[in-house]
Amino acid sequence: MRSLPPPEWIISSGLTDYAEALADMEKRAAATHAGEGSERIWLLEHPPLYTAGTSADPAELLDPRFPVYDAGRGGRYTYHGPGQRVGYVQLDLTRRGRDVRAYVSALEGWVIDALALLGVEARRADGRIGIWTDDQNGREAKIGAIGVRVKRWVTMHGFSLNVAPDLAHFGGIVPCGIAEFPVTSLAALGKPASFTDVDAALADTLPAFLDKLRPSD
Repeated sequence: MRSLPPPEWIISSGLTDYAEALADMEKRAAATHAGEGSERIWLLEHPPLYTAGTSADPAELLDPRFPVYDAGRGGRYTYHGPGQRVGYVQLDLTRRGRDVRAYVSALEGWVIDALALLGVEARRADGRIGIWTDDQNGREAKIGAIGVRVKRWVTMHGFSLNVAPDLAHFGGIVPCGIAEFPVTSLAALGKPASFTDVDAALADTLPAFLDKLRPSD
């Protein structure tokens, strides 16, 4: 099979409005499905907000101190805000394998591999989607979230990685519906990194991520 061109790689500076990002993703997904737009990986940062996935339980919105958006992706409530790297991954699974479970696993693996380059041992957890590590007190803690939507086999949304956000902002929700585990960040782990560092680690591990996505036929 002929190798596919790499996705367009875009890094947005400043804070990107969430509603505008959603509209842009929808537009790109339609263009990609129609063969009129390229695949894309879009790295950005949002102002403080909460997003509700399709399985969100209103009881888990504890304190709506920030705007709440219906994200349209799978999962429950998540937080986005300054100091968090958000990656919107838009790939055409008709060309990379129509296996959503394999895609989610590969996406988790990509973030885990990037964290390894930044000096953090991260992992998956059985029954709990996302990226997990041990905090400085030895507790299992979530450092990254995964939330995806697949529309006509084009992926939308992606991951968020806590670089140096205000962790108190997560207190307005039960993050991803999991109350018994804390959240952490690179900064809280004593692994200070800039967005430039994080983006470079993601770029270095991108080829291995894409290599895991191959059509079964």
